[in-house]
Amino acid sequence: MANSKRTLFLKRRMRVRNKLRKINTGKPRLSVHRSSKNISVQVIDDLQGTTLASASTLEKDLGVVGKNNKEAAAKVGAAIAERAKKAGVETVLFDRGGFLFHGKIQALADAAREGGLKF
Repeated sequence: MANSKRTLFLKRRMRVRNKLRKINTGKPRLSVHRSSKNISVQVIDDLQGTTLASASTLEKDLGVVGKNNKEAAAKVGAAIAERAKKAGVETVLFDRGGFLFHGKIQALADAAREGGLKF
């Protein structure tokens, strides 16, 4: 029986999360979510269950409202790096969820690294 796209996505997401749980040493997690219209990212402290910083293409300050391309992802990545550093976070674990590390996700990660986040 062939697996659906959704089933494969959920398997990938659980595989990534389980690997992150095994290597987690108390570092916050940089969680990425990509939809067909927007991209959002959060820095989450799993020990306390709080969000330390977040950024999204839905924010008017970034000037990319409703866009979902590599340029928008790069702006979101730069914004999350700035906000995370402001919150005192320098090192994170990159949680791409079930999304492949390619295209928009890679552009976001590269921009976050250039902004000073280490992962």
